Amino acid sequence: MSQLKVTQVRSVIDRPRDQKDTVRRLGLHRINDEVIKEDRPEIRGMIEKVRHLVHVEEVEGG
Repeated sequence: MSQLKVTQVRSVIDRPRDQKDTVRRLGLHRINDEVIKEDRPEIRGMIEKVRHLVHVEEVEGG
């Protein structure tokens, strides 16, 4: 199954609480943090909500 590499590229300072919470639930804590997530509809929805704060790349997973 493919995976997504999600990188935080912008700060969550002065963002609404729901966007801050979404970034934290993705496992990101500061700018340039990266996490690998399974490509699932729930994760895609979270990324869509904060697409202006993160950069996403598809990676081939095991």
